[in-house]
Amino acid sequence: MRFLVIACFLLFSSVAALAQSGSNETEMRAREVGRSLRCVVCQNQSIDESDAPLAADMRRLVRKQIDSGMSNEEVIDFMRAQYGDYVLLKPPVQGNTLVLWLVPAGLVLLAMGWLVINSRRRIAPDVPELSAAEAERVKSALETDAS
Repeated sequence: MRFLVIACFLLFSSVAALAQSGSNETEMRAREVGRSLRCVVCQNQSIDESDAPLAADMRRLVRKQIDSGMSNEEVIDFMRAQYGDYVLLKPPVQGNTLVLWLVPAGLVLLAMGWLVINSRRRIAPDVPELSAAEAERVKSALETDAS
């Protein structure tokens, strides 16, 4: 009888461990996918970080897709089809997102140009020429200081 109890215990614990390892893999994959998807309510948080109810729904949807056998890329493509490119935290470079990639670079170049122009104005201010009488006074003052 004791042997039967131990055998049943080992059998159930190994089955539970196998089920646990499968859910751990699913959870790790869901978190990985969740870190690359934007919460459409919070806007700058991934669905993995967000506490919004919609983000929780999106996390459940990701886990459901992973459980159905989809790869991470297929899950991301599925979510992209559902919510559009906006759901991606790192949008791809394409025609409709080109502005997102070019505007920051343009603003940096514009700021650098403004800094260069303003720094040149400060370095070379307009200094009037000395008259002959002023030049003579400076020369005589320097000569008296030198002796």
